[in-house]
Amino acid sequence: MDNALLTTLRVHNPWLDRPAEQAALLRASLPRRFVPRVHRLELRPGRAELVVGPRQAGKSTLIRAALADQADPVLVLHAEEPRIRELSESPAVALDRLSGVLTPSTILVLEEIQNLPDASLFIKGIVDLDSKRRIVATGSSSFAFQARTRESLTGRARRILLLPFSLAEVAALEPKDLAPAVREARLLELWSRLLVHGGYPESWFETDPEITLRYLVEAFVLKDASDLHTIERPSAFRKLLELAAADIGNLVNLSEWAAVAQASRATAARYLDIAEQAHVLRLVPPFVGGRRAEVTSASKVYFLDNGLRNAVFGGFSPWAGRTDRGPLWENSTYCELIKRLQLLDEVRYWRSKNGAEVDFVVRRRDRLVAIEVKAGELPRPKLNRASRSFIAAYAPACFGVVNSRLREDSTAHGAPVLFRRPWEIDEILAPLDG
Repeated sequence: MDNALLTTLRVHNPWLDRPAEQAALLRASLPRRFVPRVHRLELRPGRAELVVGPRQAGKSTLIRAALADQADPVLVLHAEEPRIRELSESPAVALDRLSGVLTPSTILVLEEIQNLPDASLFIKGIVDLDSKRRIVATGSSSFAFQARTRESLTGRARRILLLPFSLAEVAALEPKDLAPAVREARLLELWSRLLVHGGYPESWFETDPEITLRYLVEAFVLKDASDLHTIERPSAFRKLLELAAADIGNLVNLSEWAAVAQASRATAARYLDIAEQAHVLRLVPPFVGGRRAEVTSASKVYFLDNGLRNAVFGGFSPWAGRTDRGPLWENSTYCELIKRLQLLDEVRYWRSKNGAEVDFVVRRRDRLVAIEVKAGELPRPKLNRASRSFIAAYAPACFGVVNSRLREDSTAHGAPVLFRRPWEIDEILAPLDG
């Protein structure tokens, strides 16, 4: 092993010099205020765990917390290092050159693999050549994990999407012995924080989260997108993000957005795709069941974190006085859904051509759950005509109404209808498990 490579490895793996202190050194790298995540690593021989998501969402923290409980050696390869990128040109050569620091039981961690020229083939090669090796990889862009990755890594990898903190994760930090009324008040306060400042770990514990969030937009959204992908016109890209942030929960009018950003329609579509693959936003397609005259093509737009959205557009004024409370409540509900669902679950919206609409339709295989979002206080459990129309047409396993106050059960056209607060979304989604 050449000295430059060994020096690089020792910098990122200080336990190579102090093996007995590996667990302590890994724990020392964790944040002082550690929030356990819902996701768990499944370290299996001959299979890679791919942890993807936006920068600063806690991917490395999740991995290091899991590895600190492992007795086996750990070797971290950081793909931003030139020496590590050289290794990725050949899995066979990489294993040979690393043989001086690898044991048969060493867990291999590949950080930020979007920096590798062909991450999927490299991981595939390692798995195929060393079938007993346990591997974990992180990446901050989905471009490294699209169709080619799925084909190359079929049966060789499991993908975890890690996003900023969910309400359930931050709520787990609350004292367990609170009186019910106090607990509900605290949960509503946490939800109000998520609505305005989102759940990025770095900003959650800051006294001034707004500075951190604006930094995230500049350093990780705009800079990363420009560095990793070809963005010829950063000003147009920024304008499109602003338009998307202003229109959360609404239908995307790509031609209009392109005109405002002074870009072609094709360029606008490509820039939105980059923002989507960078885990900044999602374009949510319509649910088309064919039993009503329905919108069949236009997508809605949602950001994957309210704080990031407000840093791009909207600002951080207190929740009570905001004019965009409805869109923020809907956007945050979408974020909670995405953080809870399985990889192959679908989230869509439903709208008939006469204007009836249901905010979210979640499908897992042949089961449906529909959700309506109400930011205002509901005086009584009542469904609107659009919700009843959807239930009558599609008989969902559950219809949920996410609101701030009511917890009630009823039925409509034979389907269960649950009025639940944001911290009770899991009850609405439970029927997806059958």
